[in-house]
Amino acid sequence: MAGSRAAFVAALLGATALLSPMAAQAQSRAGPSAREAALEARLAKMEAELAELRTALQPSRAQTDAEGAAKLAALEAKPAPEGMRSGNTTIKLTGFVKLVAASSHFANGAVATNSLGRDFYLPQTIPVGSAEGTTDTDFGAKQTQLAVNLASTVAGHRVLGYVETDFQVDSNAAPAISGGGSQRTTNGYTLALRRAWLQVDRLLIGQEWTNFQYVGALPESTDYVGATEGTVFARQPQIRYAAPLSKAVTLSVAVENPESATTTLDGPALIENGTDHLPDATARLNLIGSRGELSLAGVVRQVRVEASGTGRTQAGYGVSAAGKLWLNAAKSADLRAMVTYGRDISRYVGLNFAPDAVLVPATGRLEHVKVLAGLVAVRVPLAAQWRANLIGSFQQVDYASALPLASIAGHNKRAFSIAGNLFTSPVKNVDLGIEFRHGERALVSGQKGRLERVEFAAKYGF
Repeated sequence: MAGSRAAFVAALLGATALLSPMAAQAQSRAGPSAREAALEARLAKMEAELAELRTALQPSRAQTDAEGAAKLAALEAKPAPEGMRSGNTTIKLTGFVKLVAASSHFANGAVATNSLGRDFYLPQTIPVGSAEGTTDTDFGAKQTQLAVNLASTVAGHRVLGYVETDFQVDSNAAPAISGGGSQRTTNGYTLALRRAWLQVDRLLIGQEWTNFQYVGALPESTDYVGATEGTVFARQPQIRYAAPLSKAVTLSVAVENPESATTTLDGPALIENGTDHLPDATARLNLIGSRGELSLAGVVRQVRVEASGTGRTQAGYGVSAAGKLWLNAAKSADLRAMVTYGRDISRYVGLNFAPDAVLVPATGRLEHVKVLAGLVAVRVPLAAQWRANLIGSFQQVDYASALPLASIAGHNKRAFSIAGNLFTSPVKNVDLGIEFRHGERALVSGQKGRLERVEFAAKYGF
């Protein structure tokens, strides 16, 4: 009896297992349950609400995208800030890296290696006479410049500072194997001060180009100066005040460091006396117009030497007119010129080509020296990134008639040069140039010397 009951239970379980899938399939064919129907209804409602929210947000998103695009365009158009900040001061590093390679032919003698006359055009170093000519090739990076610009606002006043250096003048020619100033090994050269000043509003105090000089007349050249004998050229400590008289006219006046460079009847070597009492006084009027710029400058000074324990003084003066005339609307072509005349101002002209005055030891008198100098240069664009420059420069020196010609035979009388160059800027801030120059120097005695130079320069400014 028990066995038959167990068999019945087993048969019942098997039938249930077989019928369950069939029941589920039948239920699926009959349609979803009430629970599933409610879930589908909730999903449909959520989808409708999301669609409504998306429609409401569409204008706001478009506006946000437009505002973001406008801000991005404004940031891209705005120039990146230059320099870095330190407290209230903006500090910016500027300058350039420059290599010069020159082949120079001195027709009447030789110029010592590592001297300034080999580095750039310095007419007073051109050999004169009948010695055998020489040809020299020199490479150098001494003209590389580094400068620090400082700017801040203090109590409503604009305060500026500037320090500029290069390696050109101070060669540090140490005789060690390390080669300070030597081309044999390391070509090491000493950093030298060019300019260093501070400015508060219109008042400048420090070392700067002399107020007697119009820097804008300096031509584009591979050379360190470019038109040496014909230009006013000096950097020195000074106190300068600039007053704008109108939008186009500015008057600047300055008192500047005095120094007298004289010679004697014994020879043409310049003597820095260092016994000056009064500062040099300069004034310059700048006029800027749509067609160009004009500078009118003057200097008044005292030349002083100590002779046999007694001070000898003499008044000097000079005037200079210089300018730049634009030759096209783009201002890529221009004509530059300068003419300078003065008495006992030679240290300001042509890097002291002539003495300020000549001392006569027998009488203790200082005799006047007059100079007339000038330059003209034209800059012409040739094509995109290409331009050419033509440069002419001269200086004429007149000595007092009381000086015996035989006693000043070795003094410089005149110099002139002509040059032409071609420049290109294949990449922004990079200039490549090649230049040919012919220069001559003549002494009071009539002896002459000649220089021809081909020079290449590459410069990266930053």
